[in-house]
Amino acid sequence: MNTEHHLKIILAPYISEKSTVAMDQRNEYAFKVMPKATKHAVKDAVEKLFNVKVKSVRIMNVRSKVKIFKGVQGKKKGWKKAYVTLQADQKIEVLGAGFNS
Repeated sequence: MNTEHHLKIILAPYISEKSTVAMDQRNEYAFKVMPKATKHAVKDAVEKLFNVKVKSVRIMNVRSKVKIFKGVQGKKKGWKKAYVTLQADQKIEVLGAGFNS
């Protein structure tokens, strides 16, 4: 597979309080991935894009949410999230400032 395909699989890093704690304690990084991505595809994409060794991948579907704004009911779009655990000596630097401090 080429780099363009890997960039289509991994959409963006997902940074939240929970993912930051996982990153610091378990060397685990969270990414938004395309809806049809598989564990194997995510593992290949992370290894090729960031030049790291992946230990394991967990994928979960984030459900869509119903929201009400000024009496009008709407729905947020659901998406897919992948937690990627790296080998002990590996790190990923994302967003320039460094994903791991």
